[in-house]
Amino acid sequence: MKSILKYSHHLLEEIITPGETVIDATCGNGNDTLFLSKLVGETGEVLAFDIQEQAIDNTDQLLVENHCTNVSLILDSHANIENYLTEDLRGKIGGAIFNLGYLPKSDKSIITRGESTIKAINTILHYLKKNGRIILVVYYGHEGGVEEKNSILKSVIALDQKQFNVLQYGFINQKNNPPFIIAIQKK
Repeated sequence: MKSILKYSHHLLEEIITPGETVIDATCGNGNDTLFLSKLVGETGEVLAFDIQEQAIDNTDQLLVENHCTNVSLILDSHANIENYLTEDLRGKIGGAIFNLGYLPKSDKSIITRGESTIKAINTILHYLKKNGRIILVVYYGHEGGVEEKNSILKSVIALDQKQFNVLQYGFINQKNNPPFIIAIQKK
C-alpha cells in the first residue's frame, strides 16, 4: 500500500498531462509544487498559493535548486484562487492539491480553515477538466483541525454523485489522528 503522500501524488500522476495548468493550494515547503512542476513540464504552469511568506520563500528556494521556472508563487489565501484564474482556464485545470493543517516547523497557530478551503474547492471544481482531480491531504491533529475536517467532509459528501466521484483513503490502525486523503474527480 502507498503512503498518504505517495498515494496523493499517484492520484495526480494518473490524470495530469504535460502542458496543463495545475494548482498547489497550500505550497508549504514546496514539495508538492516541485512534483506538479515536473508533471506539467516546461509548457505547463503551476499556481502555488500560501498565506505565509515563509512558505513562499521555502518553495521558491526549492524550485530554484531544481531549476523550475514554470511556477507562479502567490502570497494569498487559497480562498482567493478565483482572482488568479482566467476564463480561458475554465474546464482546463488538470488538478489541484491541498495539504491541510499548518506549515511544518513554523507557527502552529496559522492553520488552514474549513471555510476558506471549501471556498477554494468549490472554485476549482468550476475550472477542473473532465476527469481532473482535487486531492486534499487532511491533517487534523492540531487545534482547529477536527472542525476543518468535519466541515470539509460534510461539504464533499454533499457533492452530486452524477458530477463527481469522492474518495476517502487512509490508514485506520494508526494512532494520533493519522492524515487521510479526500480525492474529488470531476465526471
